[in-house]
Amino acid sequence: MLDEAHRRLLRGTDVVVGVVDCGGRPLTEEMLVGLEIVAPRELVHHDGEFTEMDVDAVIARGPRVALVDDLAHTNAPGSRNEKRIQDVEEILDAGIDVISTVDVRQLASLNDVVASITGVPQRETVPDGAVRRADQIEFVDLTPEELRRRIADGDVYTPERADAALANYFRPGNLTALRELALLWVADGVDEYLREHRNRHGFDAMWPTRERVVVALTGGPEGDTLIRRAARIAGRGPGGELLAVHVARSDGLSGSSPADLARQRRLVDSLDGTFHSVVGDDVPGALLDFARGEDATQIVLGSSRRKPWQFVLGPGVGATVAARAGDIDTHIVTHEYAGRGRDDRPRRTVTARGRAVPAWVVALLGPPALTAALVPIRGNAALPHDMLLFLALTVAVALFGGLWQGVTTAVLGSLFMDYHMTPPLDTLDIAAPGNVLALVVFVVIALAVASVVDLAARRTQQAERGRAEAETLGFLAGSVLRGERALPALLERVRVTFDMRSVSLLRRDGPRGSWESVGSVGVDPPARPDTADVEVAVDESLVLVLSGRPLPADTRRVLGAFAAQAALVLERGALVAEAAEARRLDEGNRVDTALFAMVARDLRAPLAAIKAGASGLRVEEVDWERADRAELLATIEAGADRLDRLIGNLLDMSRLRMGTVDPLPSDIALDEVIPGAVARAARSGVRVSIPETLPTVRADAELLERVMANLVENAVLHTPADTPVTVVAGTVRGRVELRVVDRGPGLPDDAKDRVFEAFARHGDAPRSRGVGLGLAVARGFAEAMGGSLAAEDTPGGGLTMVFVLPVSTGPNPGGVRGELAS
Repeated sequence: MLDEAHRRLLRGTDVVVGVVDCGGRPLTEEMLVGLEIVAPRELVHHDGEFTEMDVDAVIARGPRVALVDDLAHTNAPGSRNEKRIQDVEEILDAGIDVISTVDVRQLASLNDVVASITGVPQRETVPDGAVRRADQIEFVDLTPEELRRRIADGDVYTPERADAALANYFRPGNLTALRELALLWVADGVDEYLREHRNRHGFDAMWPTRERVVVALTGGPEGDTLIRRAARIAGRGPGGELLAVHVARSDGLSGSSPADLARQRRLVDSLDGTFHSVVGDDVPGALLDFARGEDATQIVLGSSRRKPWQFVLGPGVGATVAARAGDIDTHIVTHEYAGRGRDDRPRRTVTARGRAVPAWVVALLGPPALTAALVPIRGNAALPHDMLLFLALTVAVALFGGLWQGVTTAVLGSLFMDYHMTPPLDTLDIAAPGNVLALVVFVVIALAVASVVDLAARRTQQAERGRAEAETLGFLAGSVLRGERALPALLERVRVTFDMRSVSLLRRDGPRGSWESVGSVGVDPPARPDTADVEVAVDESLVLVLSGRPLPADTRRVLGAFAAQAALVLERGALVAEAAEARRLDEGNRVDTALFAMVARDLRAPLAAIKAGASGLRVEEVDWERADRAELLATIEAGADRLDRLIGNLLDMSRLRMGTVDPLPSDIALDEVIPGAVARAARSGVRVSIPETLPTVRADAELLERVMANLVENAVLHTPADTPVTVVAGTVRGRVELRVVDRGPGLPDDAKDRVFEAFARHGDAPRSRGVGLGLAVARGFAEAMGGSLAAEDTPGGGLTMVFVLPVSTGPNPGGVRGELAS
């Protein structure tokens, strides 16, 4: 940033320094020489002095460019804005350009990733969008070796801090990972800028900066082969991307299988690709628009499943895409389903098949019957009127029966009109040329109308089926969103939806393994696929089977979605169980490690003190004075008390982990319990304040005493010897609140909850201060009694433990309450 400022200054640009943090680096301070620096503001907060950028002074100076270091900085209390980025926005609004700096660790979207890599959370962050809005982003790249060399030379940290920095945060692995994160983040911005530039200037040609492979999915079974082939193509070069796209028609009447699409989506995710769904009636056009919008370099399609004679109707999607792709490479991949035909043509329902025979009867007998009715009046009616009547008959037959019945009616009607209605009568000869044209037009119109009517009828049936499928799938999605994720609930939903007797989800290990039921509902559920009426395979090892009645093929598509969801529920349950087991094992390992450390360290200390005191008293050669003997006895007693507390906390934690804590609640006056607990936890330096009007609480007296003893002991350990610990009681919203206030170093916000974990210590707490079980036991006992325990900041510094208990419903037993000191 400073180097850029000097370059602009040499070009005559008015540049000032708003704020720069040199951090004691001599080389950085040298680069400030020659640059005008706006004097900072002086702020005072809690007897501390701070300096922050003077925004008003920078705006009043009115330079062309202002340097503002550390964009994610949080301003000191008393500043006009909370964050420095808000100061920058004010300067930009004043018409002043700003050059700033930001660390990859400070980008909000990467904050959790950086914390998981380095183990150090970054508290000061800046939104990614604020950085993306910059006119220019310059990535300052250093290799890990070069940065570590600069740190060792003292260019980044002072010599006394350099060794610790190199050994901890700035390890080569950390720096390599952070470098990669920064490179990828900047690369994403480059892609976005490139896309905007092409759109702004209307460039249609592809700029193949890296391989982006789009694979087109129809929702058919061949999709798995296409996805794997496209993934291999994308993986041939560095940075390749896999994008799977399914084009759905706008009317929703597609032949795609929801189960196949769900399985293919999971496959794409497992191959680190992305799945997209677009809507378009022109499938080749929608596919190419998507590919060009994503700067795709290659498109992978499957060989057409249409039968050879169907190519008379058109070249097909693959050939059309290849012809219109331009500079996008197109791959047509063969597969085992090529040329077998598509099974997405809507089939006639049972009702339509039942009408087929009557429709054929009408198609064959209707034209002669209509002719017999018109022959007596053929001299009075004109040919156009006869044609309209035969056309109405053709439409009615096509609507009632279908296309081929309508075609038959049209052909027979034209022959009967030619023979009986067209001069010369009772012959197939036609005298007038106009009648020839009229009959030809009639046949063409009749065939066209029959085709359109049949198509409309099929589309109506398809739309009705699609509506029913949508309602079913919508109900399925709603069940999932409402939390009905248990496998039995989902299987019961399948049974009710399809009106079946029973439903089972079967699984086996390997192609030749025996089937076992992982979930079933209903009466006499099938134990094997060959004993069921309906079988829907999720994969080669998982199958959904139903008993009750056979289902039509159209219904199986919706059933496939249920089967896919059942597989997801099963997989989710397995993952949850594995995660719970992993947490249990991890907790067990952590406890075992902590216990080993405790036995090796914390339990030995009081034992050593006890042994040393007892051994000293047993020495017969030494004539101990009274004071010395009392001191040794006090040492033995203190060690025994400490050992008793350690073992007590350990046993209490074991009870909590085993779930054997069974409180015996009763109405308790706090002034009868608190003083004794405080006296046992600390011999002096604790002040207790209990108001006279404080109601009784509903709690277990023994557990309550243990909670307060642990809280007071913890407060005393972290409070300076000359500062008292305060215990204050009060009522808040119908509950009694006990506050144990210390004046120690306090805790950051992110550690206030972790401090209640077993064996937890914060920061550099000395090992001699317990094993980290006291607060964990206290919270466990508090929650067992129906209360709560949390940590808050103490105003002026320190930590306050807030212990809340329910108020008893019985009368206040009374008692002297006031200020107690122990």
